[in-house]
Amino acid sequence: MARGAAAFKFGTDAWDPTHRFETSWLISPWALFVFRALFALYALFTSVFILGWSCTHSADGCVASQERFSYFTVLTYWGLAFYFLFAAIHTFTYARTGRALLDRFPRPLQALHSAFYTTIVTYPFVVTIVYWGVLYSGKWFPVVFDGWSNVSQHLLNSVFALFEIVIPRTDLLPAVHMLWLILVLALYLAVAYITKATRGWYPYGFLDPGKQHALVAAYVFGIAVGALVVFGVVTGLIALRKWVTETKMGRTGKFAKVEREAGRGDEEDMAELGAAKRVSA
Repeated sequence: MARGAAAFKFGTDAWDPTHRFETSWLISPWALFVFRALFALYALFTSVFILGWSCTHSADGCVASQERFSYFTVLTYWGLAFYFLFAAIHTFTYARTGRALLDRFPRPLQALHSAFYTTIVTYPFVVTIVYWGVLYSGKWFPVVFDGWSNVSQHLLNSVFALFEIVIPRTDLLPAVHMLWLILVLALYLAVAYITKATRGWYPYGFLDPGKQHALVAAYVFGIAVGALVVFGVVTGLIALRKWVTETKMGRTGKFAKVEREAGRGDEEDMAELGAAKRVSA
């Protein structure tokens, strides 16, 4: 019972005392801000441009643009865009003042940001695998726009996610986030069948019980399991990155200039992290 209730708690330990969400072991906070801002701009531009193109180049007009929001790919890509937008803002405020905007948020919003991070380093790989492994027809797109839009949404999404795994100093993904990954997938399944009920079509053919019969359950279960496998792999990659960069290479992080000028160097920040962990234990 206690473990089940833990899934709905936001934590009582110190929130990100060494600014892992806004710092990197390799590049400065300002450089990390620039990368995140560029990724946000690209993803937002891509999403808006595709909506406009669909609205002006479809026989159904803007109906095609509206229908795009029934696709898990589209929803996760918008999520990726907004994650990088807010992550860039948090990184900018940290680089400028030594304290991220995220540090000023209520604890529930901080916990949601952590869960948001877990989704953007997990779902893009699920989307990429399912699209190229299950949905892709095997022939390259005859229209340049189709090729660009599909590469952006089904390939670059995983490149962006890999950047967030490798470059920042983010910590291991909390195990409780597995529950929320499955819950979001279940909610999307509801969206898919609401689309069928209101629009008369399935966003993905493998969800159609009239054609797939019992295989629908296998597809749904397989994607859920796949998401958990990806979660495990990503957690392992983050652990490997921490071991290589922090333990073996001694790169504990590049911090804001104002923190360094105040005498808060790498050793001080790591000591603070250890103290916070001891308090939470």
